[in-house]
Amino acid sequence: MKKSLFVLLGFLFVASASFAQKAPASPTITTESENVKVVYGQPSKKGREIFGSLVPFGQVWRTGANAATEVTFKKDVNFAGTKVKAGTYSLFTIPSSTEWTVILNSELKQWGAYEYDKIKGKNVAEVKLPVRGTEGVMEKLSITASDSQIAIEWDNARVMIPLKW
Repeated sequence: MKKSLFVLLGFLFVASASFAQKAPASPTITTESENVKVVYGQPSKKGREIFGSLVPFGQVWRTGANAATEVTFKKDVNFAGTKVKAGTYSLFTIPSSTEWTVILNSELKQWGAYEYDKIKGKNVAEVKLPVRGTEGVMEKLSITASDSQIAIEWDNARVMIPLKW
């Protein structure tokens, strides 16, 4: 009896540990360069239509999954033509088929964009940038940071945000 109970408990421990190791559906990704760091939840396409459907045109999007994407500038920057002080900001976008409005907001720790209307008064930058196509379909959202730009790519859309220091 004790042996059977011990085997059962051992099996339950191994089973629960293996479930705990399952990768999240939208892992948290960090990309950074010398002067900029971006932390975002990385959703996957999974056969879905993304822009104009899952991410509606004309509506504020957290630009990632789960918590709103956060961008940290280590020093003052010209963000696509707008002067922004060093610090950490939430990144939101409003996609359309031809251009995106890219928004930096000083309110941190936002879950999605559900409360955006309450915090939009804290926007520090709103810039409009053209949408470019990707070379192929991007299965996972990719945000890459360099000292010259932040690139957002997913599905067949690419938006490049120029940075000048």
